[in-house]
Amino acid sequence: MKRVKAACIIQTLHFQLKEDLDHEYAVKMIKDEVDKYKKSLEKSKMKYRILSETEQEDGSVIIEIKKQYNQSSIGKYLEE
Repeated sequence: MKRVKAACIIQTLHFQLKEDLDHEYAVKMIKDEVDKYKKSLEKSKMKYRILSETEQEDGSVIIEIKKQYNQSSIGKYLEE
């Protein structure tokens, strides 16, 4: 029998601008969406670590994140 002892998932998320909106408004909406995403992680009590958060020239945001997979133990994954 095998069991998962520890698991994490690494994701690269690109929060992209909506092209049909005014640029400044679209950038503000992206920042709000990123904040909402981070708050949802906190609210769900999911263990995570943001590896990088980069604002692109066009105002979009790319986040690389390592987070708990389902309810699995995270072992030492978030220490690295």
